[in-house]
Amino acid sequence: MNIVATTLPDVLVIEPRVFGDDRGFFFESFNQQQFNKGVGRDINFVQDNHSKSARGVLRGLHYQIEQAQGKLVRVVTGRVLDVAVDLRQTSSTFGQWVAVELTAENKRQLWVPAGFAHGFVVLSESAEFLYKTTDYYAPEKERCIAWNDPDLSIDWGIDFPPLLSAKDAAGVAFKDADYYR
Repeated sequence: MNIVATTLPDVLVIEPRVFGDDRGFFFESFNQQQFNKGVGRDINFVQDNHSKSARGVLRGLHYQIEQAQGKLVRVVTGRVLDVAVDLRQTSSTFGQWVAVELTAENKRQLWVPAGFAHGFVVLSESAEFLYKTTDYYAPEKERCIAWNDPDLSIDWGIDFPPLLSAKDAAGVAFKDADYYR
């Protein structure tokens, strides 16, 4: 496994070693020991999630103000642009974001630690998205920041209006969001 730093020091791209030939491929998608060594601390995952979305669906920017979830995300079919926003008020990168393209072909994973908002937009006809979380989903503690907040100015890489859930369409402005201390 190869760990690649992003512009946000705690958000990491994980590139697995893929073994392939004319029959197909094999790779180890997760190894607790190697992952912990790569991120530099012990991480414990408690929940796995799987979603499928059509082209143009944008999910996010989600986070939980309590029971904050670290997420290890990857795409098994299709292509997405995955985004993480630093919501830790004491961080030197507070309010900054990073975007990484995840595809079934590149098999990259993104580590989004607790303290970050997370979202993605589907760039292919559809995409299946898998992620591990470090805490359980708690809907009463979930928050959503508007995907198109002008203070964040995230470049989602799309030239069409995204398809949003009612929850995502009602996301709050970054300046009005609850942050981590």
